[in-house]
Amino acid sequence: MKFPRHAQILRSRFDVAPFAIVLFLLVFFLLLAALLPVPGLRLRLEPPAAANLPGVDAPTVALALDAQGNLYFANRRVSEPELTNQLAAAVAAATAPLTLIIHADKVVTYDQLTHLALLARTAGITNSLLATLPRAEAGPAQP
Repeated sequence: MKFPRHAQILRSRFDVAPFAIVLFLLVFFLLLAALLPVPGLRLRLEPPAAANLPGVDAPTVALALDAQGNLYFANRRVSEPELTNQLAAAVAAATAPLTLIIHADKVVTYDQLTHLALLARTAGITNSLLATLPRAEAGPAQP
């Protein structure tokens, strides 16, 4: 079979319209996907800012307490008895002493924080800390 040597791949001008339509559809679907709800807990925790606080070098477990008094451990809502059992299980599975880090809302009272620290102590965790944000320090002045 003999093929013609003067064959052209594109015999007409390059049309940009189909590519533009596909690009706009892609942008539309990406923007639509950004509006979909994200699974997870919606907590508005506002820890205080503090400077020059040491970090924790020991293993930690995190606990969150929202404004309504709901407890969250391991990314799910728990009751106080469940929390005590899960903390005790975490202590039993740990090879070193654990530190409890409490992420609390601004409206949480001191009594609630003390109660959580006592729950952790009954589970076997003796160290508990409140989560804070690092304070933004002003850098050197730019000329």
